[in-house]
Amino acid sequence: MSAKAPSYTTEKGSPDYSADVQATIVSTGTASGLHRRLANRQIQLIAIGGSIGTAVFVSIGAALAKGGPGSLFIAYTIYCGFLAMVNNCLAEMSIYMPVSGGFIRLAGKWVDDALGFAAGYNFFFYEALLIPFEITAINLVLGFWRDDIPPAAVCAACIVLYGLLNVLAVKAYGESEFWLSGGKIILIFICFFFTFITMVGGNPAGDAYGFRYWNNPGAFAQFRTSGDLGRFEGFLACVWSAGFACVGPEYISMVAAEAKHPRLYIKRAFKTVYWRFGAFFIGSALCVGIVCSQMDTSLQEIHIEGTADGSGSAAGSPYVIAMTNLGIDGLPHVVNALLITSIFSAGNTYTYTATRILHSLALEGRAPRVLRTCTKSGVPIYCFIIVMAFPFLSFLQVSSSSNTVLTWLTNLITAGGIINYIIITTTYLFFYRATKAQGFDRTTLPYTGWFQPYSAWLGLAWMTTVVFCYGYASFKPWSVDGFFTNYTMVGVTPLLYVGWKLIKRTKFVKPHEADLVWEAPEITKYEEDLSIVEPPTGFWEEMLGPLKRRKNVRSQEV
Repeated sequence: MSAKAPSYTTEKGSPDYSADVQATIVSTGTASGLHRRLANRQIQLIAIGGSIGTAVFVSIGAALAKGGPGSLFIAYTIYCGFLAMVNNCLAEMSIYMPVSGGFIRLAGKWVDDALGFAAGYNFFFYEALLIPFEITAINLVLGFWRDDIPPAAVCAACIVLYGLLNVLAVKAYGESEFWLSGGKIILIFICFFFTFITMVGGNPAGDAYGFRYWNNPGAFAQFRTSGDLGRFEGFLACVWSAGFACVGPEYISMVAAEAKHPRLYIKRAFKTVYWRFGAFFIGSALCVGIVCSQMDTSLQEIHIEGTADGSGSAAGSPYVIAMTNLGIDGLPHVVNALLITSIFSAGNTYTYTATRILHSLALEGRAPRVLRTCTKSGVPIYCFIIVMAFPFLSFLQVSSSSNTVLTWLTNLITAGGIINYIIITTTYLFFYRATKAQGFDRTTLPYTGWFQPYSAWLGLAWMTTVVFCYGYASFKPWSVDGFFTNYTMVGVTPLLYVGWKLIKRTKFVKPHEADLVWEAPEITKYEEDLSIVEPPTGFWEEMLGPLKRRKNVRSQEV
């Protein structure tokens, strides 16, 4: 019989709070200088904003061209299944301990301080490099309308806008991201409805094409080599694409410390991740394979041959290609406009996340102490200044094509994202082992993951296999450039770990010594006090609240 978990709750009282105390509880609630101001609706949309980016609408076309619709759908389904196991691990830890820095600080606290150091800088560079990636993608999509837009002007405009949105209070960031992410949801549903309506005959030609492209040219394409090996390599290309496109849990973990009701709101956000995997990622993989042929000339020129000129390269989205092929006017322009807001939103989220990562590293002494400094509105100002240097990498496209820069950044970034998941599952296994050693009853936690620890082991095995194999194409034929762009982060992260371990002489945290209580009492006390002043609200309650208040005011006036 397992023992009861150490108490991490405090006795709930009903004090008579003054207005000043109420304001303090509502606005801060964290000792790190960050402010807990993100509402439920904002967290839900931020989670979506971080997970839906360029890859779901544009880069997925490269996977379709290489693997075909069958390989694309199967690869995305399998990858999302294993990513759900990672989400299962992170949800249990982050809902219980919603601290600033998310899984980075958990890794340092429960596994090894050196792992927290390596995890932090791996995730920081991953997020920071995603910012110029999204800016480059905006230039790519803008070319759909005209090819004479100066790339440097677009880069400069994005940098200014990202700076303004993120230097303001976290509430301003949350509100901007709420509306930008809402545009992503509208866009993805437009694409899904377009797929269904046109495939059953609702198009100018009245052609009910259905799953035609699954039969001709076929569901499984050959890539690099011929025969069954070529089809398997096409499938692997789709798996690597899924590794870049399918993300999400880590962003919820990073905003946990700035949620108004951290445990409750973060729990709701994590629980929606599963259906988002199915609806957004697997659904997108299915839809693009229906509307666009893997052998489409535009798709091949853009994503395989790289011979498309500047004006055509922006139509790299399979959806835009399909709409153009079907002779549908107007809708491609709407989709392209929403694509720009979607891509911009993703870059906005990455700027926010990279800033918070650097701040969390400073809190743990893994970065200069000055980076702990926050403005009165809760923005880590010096961290923000450092992060804003990375978007300037997008100016590389001034001398190189957008597609070339996107390829460089994609190869550098993908490994870093998968390494995050390896660290998350490793941290959970140490956390689980510590709960067993200390007799900590996991059933008392706010959320308990299913099928543990087997879920963590399966997720760890899959992600480790993917991160070491996804750059296999650089070996045959041997490519020095390909090898370094694919495996830079795979080599850098272990070096960061070993270097910090040697310098600081850190040790693995023993199961019976792990601090499983840590900040839990303070978080519980904060939530209990805040619930008296400002009770938690549901998503639709927050959305419809202003309308209800207006209705009540009008009824009182009458």
